[in-house]
Amino acid sequence: MSASLSQQHKALFAPFKNAFYEGDKTAIKAEMQKLFAPDCLFHMCHPFGDMTGPDAYFEAVISPLFDAMPDLERRDFIIMAGRTEHGGDWLGCGGNFFGTFAQPYLDIPPTGHLAHIRFHEFYKFEGDKIVEMQTIWDIPELMLQAGAWPLAPSLGREWAIPGPATQDGLFEGTPDEALSAQSCAHIVEMLTFMKRHPKEGGPEVMELDRFWHPHMTWYGPAGIGTGRGKNGFRNWHQIPFLNGMPDRGQYVGDITYHFFGEQNYAAVTGWPDMLQTHTHDGWLGLPPTGKKLEMRSLDFWRIENGKIRENWVTVDLLHVYDQLGIDVFARMREFNKAHYGMPQYTPLSSD
Repeated sequence: MSASLSQQHKALFAPFKNAFYEGDKTAIKAEMQKLFAPDCLFHMCHPFGDMTGPDAYFEAVISPLFDAMPDLERRDFIIMAGRTEHGGDWLGCGGNFFGTFAQPYLDIPPTGHLAHIRFHEFYKFEGDKIVEMQTIWDIPELMLQAGAWPLAPSLGREWAIPGPATQDGLFEGTPDEALSAQSCAHIVEMLTFMKRHPKEGGPEVMELDRFWHPHMTWYGPAGIGTGRGKNGFRNWHQIPFLNGMPDRGQYVGDITYHFFGEQNYAAVTGWPDMLQTHTHDGWLGLPPTGKKLEMRSLDFWRIENGKIRENWVTVDLLHVYDQLGIDVFARMREFNKAHYGMPQYTPLSSD
């Protein structure tokens, strides 16, 4: 992607983003009709699924969020654009929705307090229109804040995920194309080495110290949590993940990645972008099922002095649970009985 095209796509996207920041539903809908193609394909995280057209997405996804958080505000901390190895032009955003959680959302009970939902969103441009969107909102994060957590405790740290330490995620200048390509290549090489373990040997085959900064932070989704440093990343995410699904990285021919870089940032999207088989215990407190799972993970990386210093990761964990036959929302509703009032006791005839 040329530098001018990258800037053009950000400029086209800005009115939609700004309308979201102002919390103006009418403006959001109007900007969507301008920016998105009428047949735009929206890939949304579970439980929403896929839909076509901006009006369908607005009514099914955006409008209910405003019903739950009437003073909704969007805050992006990363916006980057680039051309992928397949020739597609993508724009990626990471940030948080903030608002007073005043009404139920997906049956999650309201708190009456400020709440947040992290989002990672990727948009594919053709000309001046968005033709595809891939999105993960960290909905389990809202369950956690509501005190209706239905899953096993996270191993990592749960908190409101911050933006880049260097506060340069909203780059608006002309990108250095060589630096952008270098950032993307660093991530692709890192992942290539990472996939060597455990099939080709122990953790040493990944050469983590070569790619990752000693003070790295891995910002995972609710249900996994954040890990600090190489040990935090491995202990709270990678080791349990590979214990449960040791064939990770062996089905790359069956999935499509979209990698791109801008300045010292890189990003990847794909729907799905991981396939592995749940054959062993150890991940998320789940017993092995033997099922082959597709996973959606939308990621951003920031590189500092030639090594990865920060990595923002969303995973559609609710989609994973759904493939395993676990209805997370049904269990959450059981917790919610205490919020909305316990059902009346009906005596049995033998009482």
